[in-house]
Amino acid sequence: MVTDQPTIIVGVLALQGAFIEHIHMLQNIPSVKQVLAVRTEEQLNSVDCLVIPGGESTAMALIAERCNLLEPLRTFVRNKPTWGTCAGMIMLADEATGAKKGGQQLLGGLSICVNRNQFGTQKDSFETMLHFPTILGENQPFHAVFIRAPIITAVKSDDVEILSRLESKVGQTDAETIVAVRQGHLMATAFHPELTRDNRLHQYFVHLALQHKK
Repeated sequence: MVTDQPTIIVGVLALQGAFIEHIHMLQNIPSVKQVLAVRTEEQLNSVDCLVIPGGESTAMALIAERCNLLEPLRTFVRNKPTWGTCAGMIMLADEATGAKKGGQQLLGGLSICVNRNQFGTQKDSFETMLHFPTILGENQPFHAVFIRAPIITAVKSDDVEILSRLESKVGQTDAETIVAVRQGHLMATAFHPELTRDNRLHQYFVHLALQHKK
């Protein structure tokens, strides 16, 4: 007897930034029933989980506020699986340093502090191999693309799981800098996984969301 496999509807916040690439990556995962570009509260309420892409976190927050989406997003991330990549990681952090004058709005939810643009400007972008031993295996590195990337400077709760670190000195950072974490139904990465052909982290997030839906 053939039983239907569980599926989910995944939202990608589409206010600003690299959301199209995430949509294309997620559309190739069998257990994803639909990928929805989220721009309204109605669309947000129709998805099972959410990806917040890279881009400009200050601009993203300002647009969300103008669209009356900031508070709905804050409620969503406290209840449903959300993955923030690069700027999305900044948005999910409880605290961020290096913001422009006047600061910026955050969604919060992740018990971490991040520093914006840790590695410098666009010209200081780089690529490197990262290990995710607990979710991808010891010998299955991931090719990571860092573009004006933030970094996690402090973990403020024991239930924040460190998924990956930089394993060598890069730019102005010390060895073993934290670049990926998970806390319950929330996940964050400092780099751009959607700019590779490797969808294993997208698959992992979908699995996380499926488990949360049960």
